[in-house]
Amino acid sequence: MSVEYFRKKQLNLQNEISLDFIRTGYWNEITSNERLIGLIGHRGAGKTTLLLQYLKSEYEIMESLYISADDIIMSETTIYKIADEFYSLNGKILIIDEIHKYKNWAQELKNIYDSFPKLKIRFSGSSMLNILHEQYDLSRRAYIVKMNELSFREYLKFKYKIDLDSFNLDEILSDSIKISSDLISKYSYIFPEFAEYLKIGGYPYFVESPKHFTSKLFNSIQKIIYEDIPSLNKIEYSHLSFFQKIIYRVVASKVPYKVNVSKISREIGISQPTLYTYLEILGKSGIFSPLRKYSQNISKKPDKLYFRNTNILNAFSNEFGFEIDTGTYRETFFVNCFEENIFYSDIGDFKVDDKFFEIGGKNKTFKQLGNSENSYLVIDTDITVNPRKIPLWLFGFLKQ
Repeated sequence: MSVEYFRKKQLNLQNEISLDFIRTGYWNEITSNERLIGLIGHRGAGKTTLLLQYLKSEYEIMESLYISADDIIMSETTIYKIADEFYSLNGKILIIDEIHKYKNWAQELKNIYDSFPKLKIRFSGSSMLNILHEQYDLSRRAYIVKMNELSFREYLKFKYKIDLDSFNLDEILSDSIKISSDLISKYSYIFPEFAEYLKIGGYPYFVESPKHFTSKLFNSIQKIIYEDIPSLNKIEYSHLSFFQKIIYRVVASKVPYKVNVSKISREIGISQPTLYTYLEILGKSGIFSPLRKYSQNISKKPDKLYFRNTNILNAFSNEFGFEIDTGTYRETFFVNCFEENIFYSDIGDFKVDDKFFEIGGKNKTFKQLGNSENSYLVIDTDITVNPRKIPLWLFGFLKQ
């Protein structure tokens, strides 16, 4: 009965899903031959859509089953029982969405994997689900794919139905003049669209109602704080207000926030170890991108806090009534174009691998970079004619 119940829902959902825009990088990951793959990421990033596209494109309806772990019927059954029934019907692929909403997900996922050897399993959940590597020995069974928000290139592809190439960092740095001028000459709307992307372009649902995007995103983040965080961490509900207080301080600073642990812990009334834990959770939840300073002995503790993307920065600044400095938008975008190996630096603003970057407007000079080799200005402009000046928007075309 459970399989029949969910299959009816699956049919309705698949009928509403379009295959016009597919995030090909993640598609290639989840369609691999791995038996157990987890798709984790921020609310609204498009995890559910991608999983339903996978089923619609690759499987007949009787071979596949999509279930949502927070469905009301889950109070009467278990994920394992559903998998058992589906497998007995020669099911091939089981998708479990929002798995972090299910209390005993890790144990049952392990049991399903071990009990039904011909069954492929895909699951989605909060970006904090990397804790699964610490539970029930799932680390050697599950392959984890982290889904990010839309890059600027994906935003343009989604909105205008155009195919655009991505580039690695070396290609951008060595050939930025040609790449940017070619793109701008062919698609004149690219640079004007960049400002729009910074405000509302990071999540696919921007297309549904641009006017209400910011409030929807703010509400989504509130659910992360008040639903996802307590469901995946041992935190008392009364302590969740501390997360809001931390976020408020980051927004109120108006510039990239320098972490002063003793000051913050004193002001909001929690211990320093607890504050470090909460900052780590806010990073894993996809709200913040903590950044460390580059030195010979790089600390594991964050030195600066950026929001995960400029859309989140914009949502909180609107909610709290703050005007955010343009430079903060630029730096936030740049930081989040890189998953790792980025540090803030005394030379320029940032260090990525062995290269230094200073971020600014079109009149920015090389003064702060000095005579440093491998240093570049990243300029908020459409095109440049200096090979060491790179248009900021072009980093939205980085290969992920």
